[in-house]
Amino acid sequence: MTTVELPVPRRSSLDVVLRARELGIVIALVVLVAVTAISNSRFLSGQSIRDILLNTAILAVLAVGQAVVVITRNIDLSVGSVLGLSAFTVGTLLQSNDLPVVLALLVGAGVGVVCGGLNGVLVRYGNVPALVVTLGTLYVIRGVTYFWAGGSQINADELPSGFLDFGNATVIGIPYLVLLAVLVLVVTGVVLRSYRTGRELYAMGSSPHAARLAGIPVGRRTVGAFVVSGGLAGLAGVLFAARFGTIDAAAGTGYELNVVAAVVVGGVAVFGGSGTVWGAALGALLLTTISSALAVLEINQFWQQAIVGALILLAIGADRLVAVRVWASLKKRGSHVS
Repeated sequence: MTTVELPVPRRSSLDVVLRARELGIVIALVVLVAVTAISNSRFLSGQSIRDILLNTAILAVLAVGQAVVVITRNIDLSVGSVLGLSAFTVGTLLQSNDLPVVLALLVGAGVGVVCGGLNGVLVRYGNVPALVVTLGTLYVIRGVTYFWAGGSQINADELPSGFLDFGNATVIGIPYLVLLAVLVLVVTGVVLRSYRTGRELYAMGSSPHAARLAGIPVGRRTVGAFVVSGGLAGLAGVLFAARFGTIDAAAGTGYELNVVAAVVVGGVAVFGGSGTVWGAALGALLLTTISSALAVLEINQFWQQAIVGALILLAIGADRLVAVRVWASLKKRGSHVS
């Protein structure tokens, strides 16, 4: 009997480009930090680095949830509003109850899960594009928060000291918020890479029709992805409240752009089916560092928005270019086989 030796699978062109993009982010970070530090040595002070890490932690948690949704070829624009609602909910509860930090985190995540479940159900059973659904819930949730707040604001002196300590305390010099963000990143990354549910999300993003033919419960997985995104946005709301102490109805406004930018710049293809949460976290770190660098260099913050917009366009253009080239390569290979 003749033994047939199977060829060793090769990495796709898309995988190579996405890995190169993650490496590019690291290089861009090193260059940005070096240039800024040369211009102003205060940029590398302990307090500056700590602030960057704390702000990155909140954005990274949001980006991880967004990456899960984008991998399935959807998008969640409501994350900033969910963060605001969660932060105000937890802040209101803490005004009259000295809740344990763990319970506060669970309450915030629960608020996000409800909002994410609503998004998922509307997308799945309403057969409405995620862009339209989440744009609508962005305004609805924000409106609910404004109606509830009624122009009021929760100040740091109204919150329990234990909760505020959580937002500033460290373990061996690493803030709790950063450790929690790393935990979220690792758990989500392992599930996406090593578990069947995670692989099914990638399959859905690559080809929803093929995923259905393969027996993947596309509807359930879609709702699940939005629940994860909402839950992590709710968790980020609690981190926001602990980090800043002052909460009003506008909390989280404008975060949508930065979250989407972090995800697509980090290599999660906007067309779905590829990318990692590690890249999304790197994208969050890059955007936070850019914001801090502009402040240190005393450059108008308008340029931050311009840079973020440019990065989104470049990332989408790169994804599209690679997708076209991969498709052409597969088509050419198929014709040779025929």
